[in-house]
Amino acid sequence: MRGQPEKLVEAGVSKRIVAPRRPRKRLGQHFLTDRRILQRILAAARLSPSDTVVEVGAGRGILTQGLAQAAGRVIAVEIDEALCDQIRLRLAPYPNVAIVCGDILALPPEELLARASTSPPYVVVANLPYYIASAVLRRFLEAQAPPQRLIVMVQAEVAESMAAEPGRMSLLSVATQFYARARILFYVPPRAFRPPPKVRSAVVQLDVRPQPAVAVDDREAFFRLVRGGFAAPRKQLRNVLALGLGLEPPAAKALLAAAAIDPQRRAQTLTIEEWADLYEAWQRQ
Repeated sequence: MRGQPEKLVEAGVSKRIVAPRRPRKRLGQHFLTDRRILQRILAAARLSPSDTVVEVGAGRGILTQGLAQAAGRVIAVEIDEALCDQIRLRLAPYPNVAIVCGDILALPPEELLARASTSPPYVVVANLPYYIASAVLRRFLEAQAPPQRLIVMVQAEVAESMAAEPGRMSLLSVATQFYARARILFYVPPRAFRPPPKVRSAVVQLDVRPQPAVAVDDREAFFRLVRGGFAAPRKQLRNVLALGLGLEPPAAKALLAAAAIDPQRRAQTLTIEEWADLYEAWQRQ
C-alpha cells in the first residue's frame, strides 16, 4: 500500500474523518476532518519508501496512517497520552511507525531519530498546534541534523510571514528564510477542522538550505541585531536601531551608512543580504 496515499479509506467514511468529541483546548487541538485536505498534504509531501518522516502532533493518527502507507519509516510524536493509546491501536498493522509520546519541544530531532533507530535524511510533515508552531519550526531549522524539507500546516498569517518578500518581512520571515526557502502551497478553511479554529490555516513548504542564506560568523549575534531592528517595525531604522541596540541616534545613522542602507527605511523592507551587510558593519564598530 505504500506510495498510494490516495487509497487511504475507512469503512463508512467518504470525505469526512470522525474526530474525538472533546479535543483538549489547552493543547491547541483542532483535528483535521476534511479528507480532501489530508490527501493534498500527502500529495505535497511527495514521499517514497526510502523516506523517513517525523510527524509532530499525530492526534488520532489519521495523517500518520497515510504517511505510513507512503514512507519507509514514520516517527509520530504526540504529547497527549490518551491519544497515544489510540494511535497505537490504529497503527498496530504498520511496523514502520514509531510512536513517541512526549513534548516535541523537549525532544531534540537527533533524539527522535535515535529512538526510532534511524538517521538523517528525513522530512517533517505535520499539522502544528498554533501556539507552538514557531517554536517547533525553529527547533527543526536550527537542529544539528535539520530535515531536508518540512510540509506543515500553520495559521495562515504565520505562513504568510514565513514566505514574505522584502516590504512585508518580519522577524519570523528572516528567521525562516535564513535557513529555508518558504512557499505557501494552499489555504485551509476553519470548517476543515473539529472544533473549527477562529482563523484560516495554510500548508507551507520549507526546503531547507544546505547552508544558511547568508554567511555570518555568529548566528546568535546576527539575530540579536535583527531582533533589535524589528523592535519597533513602524519606525525608521535609524530610530529603531537606536532603541533596539541601545545606540545613540548618530551612531545608529552611521551604522546604516556603513552598510549603505538608507536610514529612513524600515526593517520590513530589508533583504536578508542587507541584514548581513548591516551585521558586518555592526561587527566592525
